[in-house]
Amino acid sequence: MNSSGRPIKRVMAFGSFDILHPGHIAYLNKARGLGDSLVVVVARDSSIRKIKHREPFFAENDRLRIISSLGMVDKAVLGSKIKRQDDKYKIIAKYRPQVIVFGYDQDVDEDEMERWLKKNKIDARLVRLKIRLMPERYKSSAIRNIIQSSGLGEK
Repeated sequence: MNSSGRPIKRVMAFGSFDILHPGHIAYLNKARGLGDSLVVVVARDSSIRKIKHREPFFAENDRLRIISSLGMVDKAVLGSKIKRQDDKYKIIAKYRPQVIVFGYDQDVDEDEMERWLKKNKIDARLVRLKIRLMPERYKSSAIRNIIQSSGLGEK
């Protein structure tokens, strides 16, 4: 229960958060404003490789530590390890949020997720945030390209 005596509204947000930037902060602040508690799911390195077809710049535990340190985040967790199609939803089943938030550019099959939520009796509202703070500047891929072209990102 929250201070007004009603059940806590848990919000869940997802992302890679590979290179944290102001767009991520705006996304997480907006997500936090949709409820009482914000759980942030940080993508696994293996998921980044599979979905984005590249290596993450920072390792999953480093990204988790960074996201955990943000004031608007109540809990940060690593995403599920995906071996089967349904595995990606295990984290939702574990925390049972009332609101699930995605960024404007996240590739999510919302219809598939709605069906899964209904099948698993999870009453959650899906929200697609439209925040786009100068995407040409505050988009991880743009920042990564700048870093790599400068030679700073070489291993």
